[in-house]
Amino acid sequence: MAAVFCLLGALLGGSAVADTIVKIISLPVQLSLLNVLLSAVLGAVIWNLITWYLGLPSSSTHALVGGVIGAVWVSSGYRHILWGWEELFYAHELTGIIKVFAALLISPLLGFIIAYFLQKVVSLALRSAKYTVNRWLKRLQWLMAALLACSHGANDTQKIIGLITLALMAGDILHQQVTPGWVRLCGGLVMFVGTLFGGWTIMKTLGQGIFDIRPIHSFNSQVSSGGAILLATVLGVPISTTHVVAGSVIGVGAADEYRMVNWSVGREMIAAWFVTIPSSAVVAAVIYFPVFWLTRLL
Repeated sequence: MAAVFCLLGALLGGSAVADTIVKIISLPVQLSLLNVLLSAVLGAVIWNLITWYLGLPSSSTHALVGGVIGAVWVSSGYRHILWGWEELFYAHELTGIIKVFAALLISPLLGFIIAYFLQKVVSLALRSAKYTVNRWLKRLQWLMAALLACSHGANDTQKIIGLITLALMAGDILHQQVTPGWVRLCGGLVMFVGTLFGGWTIMKTLGQGIFDIRPIHSFNSQVSSGGAILLATVLGVPISTTHVVAGSVIGVGAADEYRMVNWSVGREMIAAWFVTIPSSAVVAAVIYFPVFWLTRLL
């Protein structure tokens, strides 16, 4: 079910997040841009495989942004990255890397806060309820899980299809920045397959390694994280769905019994904020040179 709704989210999620990702690069759309994009994606993929193997709740968004920064920096210099400092100080506008960084930092905290207060309110409302209320909570979870999966597919898929669209323009296949339907479908199908067959170690970390989740915790976590991710998608903000969900699980646990929360997962998330982007940037920067030499030979 999650895989199906991830696919639907990818198809129906619009392109606001993709536009944000594309705009962090200020390189001319030409054939040499393909080397940069390929290096960026490879750097992100390698780092994702490492964290996937270790079962760490890392962020593919952090990795992709880091890959783009590293590849662009070594190929053309840091000035070709839209950092967004001038826009922030002079126009008071969030854009470029600053917008992405702000979203990545704030979104898990937002998921935590919403989940914390939602858990408090729902627990108070159901304080006299019978145990059979769990049946209704479990049934509602199907709806909330679908919402969460759909918002996840909408936000995460746009990040890569934005770069694919830019690559098609660099290869003179597209002549304007409009994502074709087949690109969106391919991105959604890859999300569909990845959800079905990958990420089991991370699923175990989120489902079992943070807090002893009961139906009420799961429901509140899904509502808060699904709503936060959906809002970010509408606003065109790329966020880490993994970190938002992990933050919401920590939030419901802290609201119920904070001593039973595995706070080490939260520390790992904070470490990932500081480690993932520079690490994937270094990997992409190193990969750029063999990619550049290989394309010259071909």
